[in-house]
Amino acid sequence: MKAPLAAVLALCALAAQAATTVKVLLLTDDRAELLVNGTALRTLYTGQVSPEGVYLVEIRQGAATVEVDGRRWQMRLGSSTATSVVLQADPRGHFYVDALVNGAPLRALVDTGATSIALPAKDATRMGIEYRRGFPVTTRTASGTVAAWQVRLASVQAGEIRLANIDAIVLETGLDTALLGMSFLNHVEMQRSGTTLTLTRRY
Repeated sequence: MKAPLAAVLALCALAAQAATTVKVLLLTDDRAELLVNGTALRTLYTGQVSPEGVYLVEIRQGAATVEVDGRRWQMRLGSSTATSVVLQADPRGHFYVDALVNGAPLRALVDTGATSIALPAKDATRMGIEYRRGFPVTTRTASGTVAAWQVRLASVQAGEIRLANIDAIVLETGLDTALLGMSFLNHVEMQRSGTTLTLTRRY
């Protein structure tokens, strides 16, 4: 008996969420020190497999060949299999991302000072978000304290990083540009180098 399509899709979604991530912390001629799934520190010699199923195939010319979830990666020191997106600063040093919110395009400013994603009402309306059905709250802006509505976004995607069921607020006044705040950024690692900001998905 074939499994219902919905069940198959659910299993695929769970598999995607449970994808194993690996970061190379140390390389020698015959061993690699790896951080698996962001928490487990594993030292593997060539030919060994970690408890998570990470297989160190070989180390050659300063790069490790690692097999993760059936896929092989050529990895150098500091590299990671985690999904990431690289942003470039604008002339004022701000980082903007072209995101997809509930499948609709949105340009947002990366803002670590914002506790959640913040959307101007015009953008929320354009994306079909019935924000007035959300929970009424107040929030502080440069113009002072204003009314807002707390909502739940079905999906937010930046580059290949896609998160589901993310909190956001919608403001009718006091906000001209959408903000990518901490309700999204808490799920990524941020690394800045000069005018480049790299967001890497945490698992």
